[in-house]
Amino acid sequence: MKERIEKALETIRPALQADGGDIKLVSVENGIVKVHLTGACGGCPMSQMTMTEGVEKAIKSAVPEIKKVIAV
Repeated sequence: MKERIEKALETIRPALQADGGDIKLVSVENGIVKVHLTGACGGCPMSQMTMTEGVEKAIKSAVPEIKKVIAV
Protein backbone atom coordinates (compact mmCIF):
# COMPACT_ATOMS: atom_id res chain seq x y z
CA MET A 1 0.00 0.00 0.00
CA LYS A 2 2.82 2.42 0.85
CA GLU A 3 4.33 1.89 -2.59
CA ARG A 4 1.04 2.83 -4.28
CA ILE A 5 0.75 5.93 -2.10
CA GLU A 6 4.33 6.94 -2.93
CA LYS A 7 3.54 6.53 -6.64
CA ALA A 8 0.50 8.79 -6.22
CA LEU A 9 2.65 11.38 -4.46
CA GLU A 10 5.14 11.24 -7.33
CA THR A 11 2.38 12.38 -9.69
CA ILE A 12 1.77 15.60 -7.74
CA ARG A 13 5.29 16.21 -6.44
CA PRO A 14 6.47 18.16 -9.55
CA ALA A 15 3.69 20.73 -9.07
CA LEU A 16 4.59 21.17 -5.41
CA GLN A 17 8.30 21.46 -6.22
CA ALA A 18 7.57 24.04 -8.92
CA ASP A 19 6.13 26.24 -6.16
CA GLY A 20 9.12 25.68 -3.86
CA GLY A 21 7.62 22.91 -1.72
CA ASP A 22 7.50 19.16 -1.41
CA ILE A 23 5.66 16.39 0.39
CA LYS A 24 6.75 13.43 2.51
CA LEU A 25 4.78 10.36 3.49
CA VAL A 26 4.86 10.10 7.29
CA SER A 27 2.67 7.06 7.99
CA VAL A 28 -0.26 4.92 6.93
CA GLU A 29 -2.50 3.47 9.66
CA ASN A 30 -6.06 2.13 9.51
CA GLY A 31 -6.80 3.79 6.18
CA ILE A 32 -5.45 7.18 7.28
CA VAL A 33 -2.45 8.64 5.49
CA LYS A 34 -0.31 11.24 7.23
CA VAL A 35 1.86 13.49 5.08
CA HIS A 36 4.12 16.42 5.80
CA LEU A 37 4.23 19.42 3.48
CA THR A 38 7.67 21.00 3.39
CA GLY A 39 9.28 24.13 2.00
CA ALA A 40 6.96 26.83 0.71
CA CYS A 41 4.00 24.44 0.93
CA GLY A 42 4.35 24.12 4.70
CA GLY A 43 3.27 27.69 5.41
CA CYS A 44 1.20 28.44 2.34
CA PRO A 45 -2.34 29.73 2.96
CA MET A 46 -3.52 27.52 0.07
CA SER A 47 -2.07 24.35 1.61
CA GLN A 48 -5.48 23.10 2.79
CA MET A 49 -6.85 23.31 -0.74
CA THR A 50 -3.71 21.59 -2.02
CA MET A 51 -4.30 18.80 0.49
CA THR A 52 -7.94 18.17 -0.41
CA GLU A 53 -7.97 18.96 -4.13
CA GLY A 54 -4.54 17.62 -5.02
CA VAL A 55 -2.95 15.26 -2.53
CA GLU A 56 -6.06 13.53 -1.17
CA LYS A 57 -7.64 13.08 -4.62
CA ALA A 58 -4.43 11.63 -6.07
CA ILE A 59 -3.96 9.19 -3.19
CA LYS A 60 -7.60 8.07 -3.05
CA SER A 61 -7.62 7.59 -6.81
CA ALA A 62 -4.56 5.32 -6.64
CA VAL A 63 -5.51 3.61 -3.35
CA PRO A 64 -9.33 3.60 -2.96
CA GLU A 65 -9.21 1.94 0.46
CA ILE A 66 -7.74 5.12 1.97
CA LYS A 67 -10.32 6.94 4.09
CA LYS A 68 -8.53 10.19 4.87
CA VAL A 69 -5.34 12.11 4.20
CA ILE A 70 -4.10 14.58 6.81
CA ALA A 71 -1.14 16.93 7.04
CA VAL A 72 1.03 16.69 10.13
